[in-house]
Amino acid sequence: MKSVSKHISIILFIAMAIANWTVSRASGLPDVKDFTVEAADARKRQVPILVLFKDEYCSYCETVLDDFLLPMQRDPEFTDKVILRQIESGSADALIDFDGKTTTYSRFSSKHKVYGVPNVMLFDSNGQVLTSIEGLLTVDFYYGFLQDAINESLERVKAGNH
Repeated sequence: MKSVSKHISIILFIAMAIANWTVSRASGLPDVKDFTVEAADARKRQVPILVLFKDEYCSYCETVLDDFLLPMQRDPEFTDKVILRQIESGSADALIDFDGKTTTYSRFSSKHKVYGVPNVMLFDSNGQVLTSIEGLLTVDFYYGFLQDAINESLERVKAGNH
């Protein structure tokens, strides 16, 4: 009887661990629903909008998200530097573009020539691409690449050079 109870406890522990892993993997940056709302916030705060274009089963996307962007989202240093969002690049979900027109995540991704993921793009409040990082590149230097892209984009937004 103790053996059965022990096995049930182990099974429950594993099930809870899998459930927690699934929830943590499913969470991420806020999805963009309406770029006009994001643009108004970016304009008010004078910051760029960083968008991670990702796919559901892309392990490199999860690395970029889990190892770099989510820690940035929690870091107060980045609160006044950038708005962090994500898009499922192949999704047919509706999205309002910077011009107020309805599109889909997939069409928006194609419009911006996102053919591979992960792809990080920084936009100004008018929807102009300020800079982008395609792929994961070198993991050891990726955080520095992100910081440089954010700082460069922030400078351009603040200076009005975009």
